Amino acid sequence: MKFSIQFVIDQFPQRGTNQQASHPIDHMMTDSRIPLENSLFIPIVGDNFNGHDFIAAAIENGAVASLWDMAYTVPQEVPDDFPLIFVKDTLDALQSLAHAYRKKVNPTVIGITGSNGKTTTKDIVYSIVKEQFNAYCTQGNFNNLIGLPLTILQMERKTEVLVLEMGMDTFGEIERLSEIAEPDYGIITNIGESHIEYLGSRQGIAQAKLEIKKHLHDHGILFVDGDEALLGHLKEGVRFVGQNKGYDTCIHDIHVSTKDTTFTIHGQSFTVPLIGVHHAKNTALAIELAHELNMTDSLIQKGLDHLKQTGMRFELIEGKNGVTLVNDAYNASATSMAASIDVLKQLSGFDRKIVVLGDILELGDFSESYHRQVAHSLSEDIDLLYTYGEEAKYITDEAKNLQVNATHFKHKDDLIKALDVQLDEKTIILFKASRGMAFETIVDALKESD
Repeated sequence: MKFSIQFVIDQFPQRGTNQQASHPIDHMMTDSRIPLENSLFIPIVGDNFNGHDFIAAAIENGAVASLWDMAYTVPQEVPDDFPLIFVKDTLDALQSLAHAYRKKVNPTVIGITGSNGKTTTKDIVYSIVKEQFNAYCTQGNFNNLIGLPLTILQMERKTEVLVLEMGMDTFGEIERLSEIAEPDYGIITNIGESHIEYLGSRQGIAQAKLEIKKHLHDHGILFVDGDEALLGHLKEGVRFVGQNKGYDTCIHDIHVSTKDTTFTIHGQSFTVPLIGVHHAKNTALAIELAHELNMTDSLIQKGLDHLKQTGMRFELIEGKNGVTLVNDAYNASATSMAASIDVLKQLSGFDRKIVVLGDILELGDFSESYHRQVAHSLSEDIDLLYTYGEEAKYITDEAKNLQVNATHFKHKDDLIKALDVQLDEKTIILFKASRGMAFETIVDALKESD
């Protein structure tokens, strides 16, 4: 078991219950529809739902205890002997419980944030550290004020290293996540434009990401992108990783192929099965952290060899007529679009390179300028640009000004038809857009039928 009902009661002693206190808790449940035996139900209250309404379903599906906001009346169908732990706010209680469990297990905690690349970097770090340690990491997109505490509570008691991805929309969120997790080490992958609608500027984004330092352990180390000017003022407890010889870690001899990226740091060559110069930096950040954990270079490379990456991140797929499709449509910013286009330019063995771009969301008043900025990443190395979406038309408009062969589509079906006649084994097509654009549906339409 992870802990008992008594452990939960101990965190909220003024509002607890002594019923069945020794009963084990093996899982956390926020969705009452998913059967989870011996689980603690945590009824979250959202804008359009209230988890307290589903307590009966939670009990039926395996809940053996539940947090309960004392402002809500307990339904009659809840058995008298069912343990309810009364709290003022179930989300705050979830976060407090996760913090207590983090202290109880006491693993080495690694917090990873950044505008782009944090999920990939999390995957890399986890793949490396699990070669030497009993490790656990963020699953899926569980990186916010609900997901991160749930991740902590799902780790096994034998966990030695916990790798946490930290996402945010606005100021204060990374600080709260850092407070819950108390990282021993932190990584900031980069500063892009994601959530600039809420944070006002890239300087604001940098300020929000740097909140991770507020609860970093006293002797903790923060590894950052040395090539980012907005992080250059950092001093104590910071390691800079980048392509400048003046940094703590200088990356050089970078070579990108259609299968992997090779680079050198400190005279040692490493290969990661990811495509792109930016992955050399993400991997170097992970390697330097692993060195702090006293891992050997050979074990680090073994971890890189075993890397399993979260899907839709520069994923190469064979499509109809042997065409190569690059599904990089998990998410997007102007920075990550430019990086993906640069990777496409570097790939050899293709006669024609096509880029398909969609809207970058959450840019607010900055939307037009950042979409137009993307067009400047295109060059004669790109044969054709297609765009789809309300905002993506600005990419096409600017690209045409730059003499790029570009077409904007108002309907996905028309875009798919235009692509369908371009498919052959000497063509590679990159797909990039914010997650809300669901570009995977376009990729699926161009795959060979099963």
